[in-house]
This record gives sequence, C-alpha cells and structure tokens, in this order.
Amino acid sequence: MGHYNASATEEYIVCYAPTMITTNGIWQGDNPLNYSLPLFILQLSLVVSATRIFVFILKPFRQPRVISEVLGGLVLGPSVLGQSSAFAEAVFPLRSVMVIETMANVGLLYFLFLVGVEMDITILKSVGKKAVSAAIAGMILPFMIGAAFSFILHRRYDNHMSQGTYILFLGVALSVTAFPVLARILAELKLINTELGRLALSAALINDVCAWILLAFAITLAENRTTSLASIWVLLSSAAFVAFCAYAVRPAASWIVKKTPEGESFSEFYISIILAGVMFSGVITDAIGTHSVFGAFVFGLAIPNGPLGVTLVEKLEDFVSGLLLPLFFAISGLKTNIGLVRGYCTWTILVIIIFLACIGKIAGTVIVAFFCQMPIREGVTFGLLMNAKGLVEMIVLNVGKDQKVFDDESFAIMVIITILMTAIIVPSITIIYKPSRGSTYYKRRTVQMPKPDGEFRILVCIHSPRNVPTMINFLEASNPTKKSPICVYVVHLVELSGRTSAMLIVHNSRKPDYPAINRTEAQSDHIINAFEIYEQHASFVSVQPLTAISPYSTMHEDICYLAEDKRVSLIIVPFHKQQTVDGGMEAANMGFRGINQNVLENAPCSVGILVDRNLSGSNRFSSNQVSHHVAILFFGGPDDREALCYGWRMLERPRISLTVMRFVPGKLVASGHTKKHSSIDMDEPRVLTVETDKDMQKQLDDKLIRDFRTSNGNDDSVSYVEKVVNNGEDTVAAIRTIVGIHDLFIVGRGQGMMSPLTAGITDWSECPEIGAIGDLLASSDFAATASVLVVQQYVEVESNREGMEITENTMQTNEEFIRVKTTFSTNIKGT
Repeated sequence: MGHYNASATEEYIVCYAPTMITTNGIWQGDNPLNYSLPLFILQLSLVVSATRIFVFILKPFRQPRVISEVLGGLVLGPSVLGQSSAFAEAVFPLRSVMVIETMANVGLLYFLFLVGVEMDITILKSVGKKAVSAAIAGMILPFMIGAAFSFILHRRYDNHMSQGTYILFLGVALSVTAFPVLARILAELKLINTELGRLALSAALINDVCAWILLAFAITLAENRTTSLASIWVLLSSAAFVAFCAYAVRPAASWIVKKTPEGESFSEFYISIILAGVMFSGVITDAIGTHSVFGAFVFGLAIPNGPLGVTLVEKLEDFVSGLLLPLFFAISGLKTNIGLVRGYCTWTILVIIIFLACIGKIAGTVIVAFFCQMPIREGVTFGLLMNAKGLVEMIVLNVGKDQKVFDDESFAIMVIITILMTAIIVPSITIIYKPSRGSTYYKRRTVQMPKPDGEFRILVCIHSPRNVPTMINFLEASNPTKKSPICVYVVHLVELSGRTSAMLIVHNSRKPDYPAINRTEAQSDHIINAFEIYEQHASFVSVQPLTAISPYSTMHEDICYLAEDKRVSLIIVPFHKQQTVDGGMEAANMGFRGINQNVLENAPCSVGILVDRNLSGSNRFSSNQVSHHVAILFFGGPDDREALCYGWRMLERPRISLTVMRFVPGKLVASGHTKKHSSIDMDEPRVLTVETDKDMQKQLDDKLIRDFRTSNGNDDSVSYVEKVVNNGEDTVAAIRTIVGIHDLFIVGRGQGMMSPLTAGITDWSECPEIGAIGDLLASSDFAATASVLVVQQYVEVESNREGMEITENTMQTNEEFIRVKTTFSTNIKGT
C-alpha cells in the first residue's frame, strides 16, 4: 500500500473486507493501524493534538485559530512529517484517505449548517451605505488582481480548466473576507466595540454573502464544464432548492417552535428530523451539481432564530467546532506539499500575489474611507482587517483541487497565501493603528470626589443573569436623586471563545423583542431587559448596556478602558464565588478571580467587589418596598474612608439604616507602638515620612468621622459604635456581635495598611484581593446571609516627592466634600 501523497500517479487496488474495520487486538497478532477504525481514531487524535499545540504556540501572537488548524495539517502532511515514508505509510496511508476526508466533510456539513442557523440575513437591511460600499470595493480590486494572475498561472501550469472557471476560483479565494475570523481578530485587538469594528463586521457579513453566491457559481462551472446547458439546469435546480427551504422547511420549523410550549425542551424526534434534514439537503445539492455544504448552509438559514436555533447550537457546536472542523482544515494541510513550490520565479509570483491582493483590499477600502471622510490610518486598518481568510477560502481551494482547477503546486501556493494574508493582519494593525487610549483625564475618580449635586457614574460588570437582582437592589440603595442622578454602564462580560455565536451579539442590532440566536445572546438580552425594566421603574437612573468580549486574561483592559472613556467614579465587579443552596460559597469560575485582580491593579477609578448573597432576597424596584440594614466597618485609611462615603450616600435613601463600627486601638496596641517608636532613629528620613503619612491618614479619618457624626447625630437610622480592640481576635469577636442583623457590609480593602487590629486574620485569608476583613465576611461560616461590598479607593501617586502634596490636596478635597455633603444632607432631611 502507498502512503497518502497527492502527487502520486501510480494506481492502487484497495480490497475491502468487513474484518478490516476493527482489530482483534495486538495479543492476537494484529496491527491496529491495518484497520480503518483505530487508524482513524489515531489520525483524529494527532490532528487535534497538533492543532492545540499550535494554538498554544501562536496565542501570544494573537493569531486566529484557523492558522493553527492548517499548520497542524501541514506538519502532519508531506511538507514536514510526511516526508518520512515510514510515518506516512503507517499513519496516513492512501487507503485511509477516503475515511478521513468523508468525516472531515461531515464535520464541514454540520458546521456550515450551524453558521446558517446563527446568521441573521435581516441584518443586511440595516447595514449602512458605507459598509456596502467598503465590502464591494474591497472585493472588486482583489478579484481583478486574481483574474489578472489567473492568466499567468493558467498558462504556466497548462491547466485543462476553462479560463472563466479559473478566474472565478482564483478571484473568490483572494477577494472574500472570513466573518468569524475577522470577529475574533477584532476582539483580540479590542476593536470589536469601536465604530471601525462595527463597520468591518458589517462589511464582512456582506462579503460573506457575496462569497457564498460566487462559490455556488464556481462549483457549478467546475463540475459542469462540458455543457453550458447543464450549468443552467444546475442553477435553476439550486434556486428551486432555496425556494423549497424558504417556503417549506422554514414554515415547518416554525410549526415545531409553536407546538413546543415555551420553556420546555424540544422533542428528540424533532431534533433528529432536523439533523437528518441537514444530511438530506447535502445529498440533494450534491446530486444537483453544487457542493453538499451549500445545501446544509441554506437549510440552516431556513431554521428560524429563537429557542430552536439555540437548542441546535448547544447540542452541536462544541463537538463539531472542536473535533470535526479541525479535521477539515488539517486535510487542507495534508494535501499541501510546500516542497513542490520551487524556484525563484514561483516564490516571486507568490510574494507578488500576496502583496497585490492585500493592496487591492486596502486600496478599495481607502477609497471608500476618503469619500466617507474617515482618517487615512483607519482606512488602511479597515483594508487590512478585510484581508482575513478562513473557511470559505479553504472550501474554494479544496473544491478547486478536487475538480482539478488547481494542481498540487498552485494549491500549495494558494494555501500559503491564505495563511500569510491572515497572519500579517494583527502585527500590521498593531504597528499602524493605535487608538488613542489612556489619554483621558478626569477628576472624579472616587466616591469622595464627586459633589453630591452632580451625576454619579458607576460601571457595573455582569457575568450572568444570576448577578442581576443583587446589582439592581444595590444600585437602588445607592440613592439616585434629582440633584445626584446615577448613570449606570452595565457591561456584560463574555469570554472570547472559538465560537462565532459569541461575537455575533456585538454585530447584531436586533429589535428589543427579536428572538436571540444562541445562549450568549439570550443571556445578554435577559440582562439588558432586566436593567431596562429597572430604569423604567426607578427615578433618576439612566442605564447604558454594553458588551465586552475578550479572553479572561485581557478582559480587564476592556473594563478599565470603558471606565476611563465613560469617566466613571466606581467599578463594581462580582466576586468570583457564589452562594450555594446550603449557604456555602463555591467558585463559579476561577477566570473571574483573575479579572478582579487585574481590575484592582489597573483601574482608573475606585473599585468595589460585591460578594453576592441575594441582597434583600428579591428584585424589587419600588423604594418604598426595599429595606436595607447596612454596616460599615471602619479601621482607617483611604479604602475605609471610601467605604464610609458610599455608605453615607446610601443613608439618604428612605428605609435605609446604617451602622458604623469604628475600631480603635486599645492600650496594649498603643504601648507596643510607643516602644517601637522610641527605638526609631529620628534622623532617618524614610521613617519620618512614614510616621508623618500615618499621622496625616489619621487626621483624615478623624475629620471624616467627626463630620459624619455631626451631620447625622440626630438621625435615628444611624448608629455609631466605637470598639476598642487590641488584636485580630478582639476584632473578630466585635464583628460577630452585628453579623445577624445586617444584609450588607461595606468595608475597605485596606490595601497597603498593616494594622495590629487585623493581626492573625490575614494569615487565614484565601482571597487577598478583598482584604482581610472582606475575606472574613465572605467566608462560608461567618456571615452566610449578608452581602459584602469591598471597596478600594483610587489613589494616583505620581512620585514620592509629591506624596505630601497629594495628602494635603486630599484633605482639602475631603473638607469640600464634607461641607457640601452636610448641606445637601440637611436639605434632604428637611425635605
């Protein structure tokens, strides 16, 4: 038997016997690789392993997954490992080609079905003229370049295919843009929420639709090159199939949706019928004369958006996208023998084609950008983004090779072109396009800074609908008033995965009642609708929903950028642990913890981590119904002052009771401090600075507490308690006395504060990001019924030399805050 080599011209006779499928085992003397099933399992395992290795290697370079999948096939194919005849004959023998290609095409069939299910053609109605112009201009010039080079390559390789078919295949391969690949690149570059990103996604969607139409024409011409009459029949039959899907399949799918009660799962019988329909559609279009994937794609488009589409995507996507689709890309790599691309002239042609195809896309979009008055740099970036290649290009190349449009050398050239054109996008854009971030300057970066008669801006991060009720009740308790309204930016955090469905929600500008097309979108809708209902019922609150799609490792960049761009004073993020039914705390996703830690380190404003224990137990919007018992544990320092100021803001809300417990060092702590202080060399400037800073911080603490008590001394809803403690044990005992009667604790994180009052508590902390006291309150066995807000105040320290100036400025700011706050509080109480 010969190994899998596309250039082999020898004829082989392959005999089939039923016993060739599975082996009797090595103990019976059988070689498992002589049997088709174990051989296929080994091939699939190698393909998935090679793909994942390249994903890991290319992750720092932010390259799309399609490159890793093709490179995995290249390494296993005749270009690298396949050069060893022993490896090729053992792992990829010629007799196994039919099995592995069949399975790859089955995976491709179902993947294109899912793409059809998730794609919403109605979006095209709302796409602007700018996107349409950019898509058309970005296709015409590369298509013309491909047509021009087709004459050179066609003559050079003495191709038997007609010139028109060759032009179409080469033009389509160079001119189309891969929508899923582009969406992932935009998310990696943090451009998916920008105007440029939305424009590129719209143009890519139009480009994708045009690509499918051109692909159908190309396949028709390639498979029916003998008679022109047959080509006409193929086109007419394809149009009839599309009409059948639109007027028979779609109504039938809608009937299934109507027959299934809302909230119930769809019958396995209906799901099986639809999955069989995918195969049946593939058979019909293959029999007609177009590729089977065309039938699966159109059949997917016929499935109505909504719960049926969500169910199908959930059942198929992980298996198809994670296991079978990489097999198709790997097959492309296995067919590619880079060693055939020889000679200076061939490589020169390859470089010229890549360069001119890229320039063609860029030139087309730059022309549109010029007429639309876009900056030239954005136009070039737009053109580079439109060079993203992916699934459609590989289908074109594989069909072209199967139909003998491309020989082995030209196929290898086109695969290299596809990989390189996609690979250069991220590095080129990183160099060329640098959006102006980090230059925004604003003053109101803390809860203390905003004046009580100004707008208070909060950025709320949501992972899932489970976070919504507590966040809404927390916002309602934050006292939105006519003089101090609250502007809430609600950010749904979505992990960037290999799925196109996760990225489509940014692009999909649906009507409010339009059904979601996948679980991610359904969750986003649920979150947005809940906050919109809250906005309608609440007074003086405005809500702006946003979506951040990123890998967890870089998601904090999106959060911090949005916070700075929107000039918010406080970021609220959910704690990574959630309460279980029995009152314990378990980690929902450890990726959330990394996000929180990164936000704390990089935030341009104050940050609050909210430990969610179902604040008030339900989601109630009327201020007359909501009653909160809030406790603030005050040890001193910037974070605790921030916590007190936030609690002070809440206090002005009706039906809010506030307990402030201040912890004061006892005699043992004071005497220990004096002894330590007496041994200090006062000539040491660093020690003097530290002691002076401590004194300054204590002055700020005393002043804020004093003015808080003066302002609220006659308020029955305010309780102020001072606890004298000497160590962490005393502190824990004091906190236990007020645990059962409060539903929300607000504490400072205590960053950089080393206090003897918390000595010993820090030794048992599991989560340092919420501080010693926050970790204590969040533990399962301590305050199982109370939510906890851990606050970190934003402190901008430019240099040590300016430290004293900052402290003095902070004191002046606090005095102004307290003065205005006292006046405002008096007015509110009087009203």
